[in-house]
Amino acid sequence: MRRLFNAGLWVAMLLGPTLNAACAEGPADRPNIVFLYTDDQARWALGAYGNKEIHTPNLDRLAQAGALFENAFTATPVCSPSRASMLTSRYPTQFGIADWIDPKSEPDLGLAPSAILWPELLKAQGYATALMGKWHLGTRSEFHPTRQGFDHFFGFLGGGNQPIDPELEVEGTVRRVQGSLPDLLVGEGIRFVEANRDRPFLLSIHFRAPHVPYAPVPEQDSAHYETLDPTIPDVPGLPRQRVKTLTRRYYASVSSVDRNVGRLLDRLEALGLTGKTIVIFTSDHGYMIGHHGLWHKGNGTWLVEGKKEERRPNMFDDSIRVPLIVRWPGVVAPGTKVDRVVSNLDIFPSVVEMTGSGVPDNLRIGGRSFVPLLRDPKNKAIAWDDTLFGQYDMHNGQVANMRLIRTPEWKLIRHFEPGVDDELFHLADDPGETRNLTDNPAHRDRKAELAAQLQQWMISIGDPQAKGEKRVHPG
Repeated sequence: MRRLFNAGLWVAMLLGPTLNAACAEGPADRPNIVFLYTDDQARWALGAYGNKEIHTPNLDRLAQAGALFENAFTATPVCSPSRASMLTSRYPTQFGIADWIDPKSEPDLGLAPSAILWPELLKAQGYATALMGKWHLGTRSEFHPTRQGFDHFFGFLGGGNQPIDPELEVEGTVRRVQGSLPDLLVGEGIRFVEANRDRPFLLSIHFRAPHVPYAPVPEQDSAHYETLDPTIPDVPGLPRQRVKTLTRRYYASVSSVDRNVGRLLDRLEALGLTGKTIVIFTSDHGYMIGHHGLWHKGNGTWLVEGKKEERRPNMFDDSIRVPLIVRWPGVVAPGTKVDRVVSNLDIFPSVVEMTGSGVPDNLRIGGRSFVPLLRDPKNKAIAWDDTLFGQYDMHNGQVANMRLIRTPEWKLIRHFEPGVDDELFHLADDPGETRNLTDNPAHRDRKAELAAQLQQWMISIGDPQAKGEKRVHPG
């Protein structure tokens, strides 16, 4: 209890006047937050983003009722660091989680108890808070979600599980639970909502789907794709039938999430909570099934025939671009489209502003609130920089040290590991990132300009790679 008391005291001290004002106002009129977080879901795997082959009617109606972000990204293309960035609004080198956490080889690694997470701030405002699903930010007791701002946890601490009959922590005890994992998580989420319907609540559901293994899923979800001949990337050397099989199974896993999102939305409506509940849907990073000849995300492996199934560290848009939908009744107009570039670090300041407070003055974060974009998406006077920065220090399976700067027109990926060329893409002409222009003399000045911006950003966040800056070009 001493650890929990000190954590609560620290959050109260951090909030200071903000917390006192919130308590004075009372929490009764604050909106509920439902945060839906999928694992490995690409932006292209959603009907609302133009995919006519996938069955996602509930997520599509969520988008129709709220805002669809056209250019949402993550700062890191793999699980654990991306999740930590979303919760803390800080970059991987700032919290010491560079790659996905392997509980077997890294049992002592986790998100530091001293970190301030936005669920902690909501809890300090009087919210009931719960996390259902995947944590993947440390398995030791001091890293547990209930010591990081969540009153209730129903899920699993590591990164892996199985889609049917998973092992879950239930009331503090790990046991095997019968059923489909998305069904189980949403069922518990609905029970939490019903028990807390008379007070403001934060319900976070961190799905494991559509992470591999995709199957099995309930027949009602896989049935949509039994006869589908899916469209796959046009990449030479892809094993086409294998990629199509993987795509069908991936789509079915996404549909298992979608069906359960529908269950939850319907229950919120039946309880009369829709009008006072903000629903946010996003994913931890992007995904590829044959895109660029790869499978998975930033630590993807080659999928083309004739190549060894070795890893190809990357920060392609397919690995960092994510879906992002926000339904905020009474504030966000149905059918809103937001085309500005936002990052997963922006979730933190946005949620705390949505709930009627703000980021404490004495807490430094890397994100910015996108609430102004939601309120008035067509207002060109809103000051907003569409430059994106990112990091990925890979050590599981292969070593890579990548830093990213992305503008709407250009993208530079610096490789600080020895012997690997940088990558420069002209997104305006080559949105598929198929032509690396890093050695093209015609773009030398552009690359140098981007590298200088990237270097300044790295210095600003204390990135250790800033000390090992390599020259952009000879001479």
